[in-house]
Amino acid sequence: MVNTSIEDKTIEWLLKGDPAIRWQVLRDLAGGTEHAADRERRRISREGWGARLLRFQNRDGRWAAGKSADDSGGLYSPKWISATYTMLTLRDFGLPPANRQARKACKLLLDGGLQPDGGINYGTWATYVRRGETCVTGMILSLLSYFEYDDARLDTIADHLLDQQMPDGGWNCRRPYGATHSSVHTTISALEGLRHYELHRRRKLRGVRAAQSRGREFLLVHRLFRSHRTGEIIKPILIRFSFPPRWHYDVLRALDYFQAVDAARDPRLSDAIEIVRNKRRSDGRWVLENRYRGKTYFEMEPLDAPSRWNTLRAMRVLKWWGNGTPRG
Repeated sequence: MVNTSIEDKTIEWLLKGDPAIRWQVLRDLAGGTEHAADRERRRISREGWGARLLRFQNRDGRWAAGKSADDSGGLYSPKWISATYTMLTLRDFGLPPANRQARKACKLLLDGGLQPDGGINYGTWATYVRRGETCVTGMILSLLSYFEYDDARLDTIADHLLDQQMPDGGWNCRRPYGATHSSVHTTISALEGLRHYELHRRRKLRGVRAAQSRGREFLLVHRLFRSHRTGEIIKPILIRFSFPPRWHYDVLRALDYFQAVDAARDPRLSDAIEIVRNKRRSDGRWVLENRYRGKTYFEMEPLDAPSRWNTLRAMRVLKWWGNGTPRG
């Protein structure tokens, strides 16, 4: 059990962070009023990290256009300063969905990426194969849904994602090239996309919920990070906590999805929960353990130092886990 005074001091430390952190702490950890959380959330576009990212947007609504080595025009590359990855970060910040700059980017991402099969893809390869890439499709569905972009083509994208679900319950962007087992990376992108579609688009609810349930079961069979055949850790990087995660999967990102949908406290999550608990320092904080290489506009937090992002997410995961009765 964590000392109450350490818990309080950690929350106090979190509340000294960026508005993107503060509003989520008020909503998820500190028992703040809805008004107080919303007031902080509105500041994201005006100050701090969110305002900085929005200032880098080009007049046409893109980010990084003209800096890419391919023809995606700043929609998907270069990583991590393209429109896709900047918008994913703004989504995780909790930028209010009605933000005009974000809505402008949504139109570009949809118009520039929709393929004949209903999926999303960008660049020279997309022009050649003319089919969606499942990881990208999940990411873009999450963005268009989160920012409440009203377009019937979102339903087509959701249909494509549902069609791409594999027999084991997960997803794999390599399926068109012969993959027969799902990928945790593709699966978390698909699950997040379907979750935001369910929340904000409110269509195809039965199919979308069933697909998410099957996707969660795929992750549970792997206890979030273990081989279903040997029980060994799939890759050590999966238990190192990063933020932003980009397209990558890790245990904390997966658990944050499970808490966001208030999934059953399945005993198969216990190993992952223990990893989170054991990574907490004596001062009540978690560190930034990994950063993915690529271009960035700025770094939010130093590597190997206490991370407000990881601390916020870990604390709300543990709060969610502690508030429920594990299913036996």
